[in-house]
Amino acid sequence: MISDIATILITYYLLLITLMQTSYLRPSWDEYFMKIVELVGTRGTCDRGRSGCVIVKDKRIISTGYVGSPIGIAHCDEIGHEMHTVTHPDGHQSRHCIRTSHAEQNAIVQAARFGIPLDGATLYCKMTPCYTCGKMIINAGIKRVVCAQDYHAGSRSKEIFAEAGVQFNLLSKNLTEYEDMVPEKTANERIGLENVQVSSPQVSKEEDLIIIKEFPL
Repeated sequence: MISDIATILITYYLLLITLMQTSYLRPSWDEYFMKIVELVGTRGTCDRGRSGCVIVKDKRIISTGYVGSPIGIAHCDEIGHEMHTVTHPDGHQSRHCIRTSHAEQNAIVQAARFGIPLDGATLYCKMTPCYTCGKMIINAGIKRVVCAQDYHAGSRSKEIFAEAGVQFNLLSKNLTEYEDMVPEKTANERIGLENVQVSSPQVSKEEDLIIIKEFPL
């Protein structure tokens, strides 16, 4: 009986010591804001990304944005994607939905609408910004970009960030990919033509072909 009580007391004591030695680890500021990016992204209206963006200054959120169509325009979730096939300088092709504005663009525009300066701010987003977003980030005065993962068309953005003195932090080398990121057949094979450029924005058109000499949106 006494032996059983002693065993229980010793076990309880050891458990108590273990609990006292285990301290709660608060998330870092980057981890904290990236969790908020995930939540903001759930408002996205294009199922190819559902990306979110949070812009922070002095550890305070000053603007947020998520991928979605311009105000008053139908969303991908409602009427489907507006797909374009992009032919790159090296000949490979990739497919992109261009119906929406990107999360980074919407966050920057949202700040502009309400007169919020972004000089010296940090931008948190799901993936490496595209080339267009990268240029907007630089011109908005944002000085640091933190991304959860990489983007297949993000290499040019990394180059201009380095050139412009924008700090770029990639938290994971995982690459964001989509099931239909690469066309099953090239647009030329489907329409039987070569070097054709189509830029019609008609929603009813299945897909447009864009031949470019720089990185896509």
